[in-house]
Amino acid sequence: MGIKRALKPIIPILAMSLVLCSCSKSAQKSIRDYADEEDLPTLSIAARSGSYTDVISSVLAQFEEDNNCKVFITSFDSDELHDEILENSQKETGFYDVIMIDDPLMPEYIENGVLCNLTKLGYIDDEDFVEKSRLLGKDPYPLGATYALPFSGNVQLIFYNEDIIGSNPDFSSWDNVLEYCQKANEAGKKGYAIRGQTGNPIVSDFLPILWAFGADIFDDYDNVILDSKESREALSFYCKLYETGECYNKDSLVEAISSGEAAIGLGWPSWFISGTGSKAAISQIPSKKDSSTEAFATGEIGNWLLGVSDNSTNKELALELVRYLTSADVQKRTLSYGGIPTRKSVFRDQDILTQYPFFETIYNGTNNSRVRPRTTKWSQIEDVFGAELMKCINNEQSIDATITNSHKAIKELVKE
Repeated sequence: MGIKRALKPIIPILAMSLVLCSCSKSAQKSIRDYADEEDLPTLSIAARSGSYTDVISSVLAQFEEDNNCKVFITSFDSDELHDEILENSQKETGFYDVIMIDDPLMPEYIENGVLCNLTKLGYIDDEDFVEKSRLLGKDPYPLGATYALPFSGNVQLIFYNEDIIGSNPDFSSWDNVLEYCQKANEAGKKGYAIRGQTGNPIVSDFLPILWAFGADIFDDYDNVILDSKESREALSFYCKLYETGECYNKDSLVEAISSGEAAIGLGWPSWFISGTGSKAAISQIPSKKDSSTEAFATGEIGNWLLGVSDNSTNKELALELVRYLTSADVQKRTLSYGGIPTRKSVFRDQDILTQYPFFETIYNGTNNSRVRPRTTKWSQIEDVFGAELMKCINNEQSIDATITNSHKAIKELVKE
């Protein structure tokens, strides 16, 4: 018997879902008590705050009506969401049935038993998902069982101000980017806007340049290889870019490029794109250092995924919700709320491309993207590597010392 038929068919449905920000334990209890009083099956989602929660909220009423249930969302910022998910996983019966996952955290969540194996639950892979996005939810990556489905198709791109740079700039190499930034600087503008905060921000900002210079943190056998000539050249180049610009946090970076204060910066589509369009022009990240060097995949893929908690008491209905929220129909309906597709059929829809022409760049960027190292230590690696990078851009230590110290710290983490 299908899920929909198994649920009680007559109980009336409330029109709107309850969206809470960082809800307390007492608030969590009141949600369950309220649902019990209404005699409704319930699902609870732990979600990333901002446009992600807006996208989910915009389409829940239809799922609730079709499945005769109530769905509740609790929204958190990125760090809070990570901590809340891990805490929830330690309970015999979890509060959250569906969780939103930043894809680099998949190995950590798998190791901690956070996620239900959707393949064992009966899920069959959907080939309409963009392959690079679909594979993010697998463990072992990239050919194991499926544990999560791609919800939001973020991939790192270059965002730039056309009033400063002009239309159709040549971003085929990082040398070209530096030249544009230097010219902007000479004209009295900030050239390159970096996210100069320790941890994830500066590491994410630097990795595409590291990769374009032919360097990496790990080799194919998970050996740490950061200590190299190419890594030092990449960091030296990053410092040159920084000399043309300034450090920003995420919101101020978006504002600086959108307003014309700064010329160029790396970012994620979810920062710049709303239902009305993009706040800046978009281009793929350069794949090589200069016109004569080898090209590499450089844009970080950074999808947000949806999975089912392994300690959920309603896994089958939770899987139905995950399938619904990642469906082509829902992705089309949520574009006006800032949704970013993960499905080929949505990206290639000509009516959608007419309205959102920059989706072509996002789609191509996703196909040419690169996955961050699949390791349970990634959050800790970002912390130690980011701290060293900050010392370098703040002129507290040399480029050579930064690479040497980072290599050593990462190697120690891996040994642990």
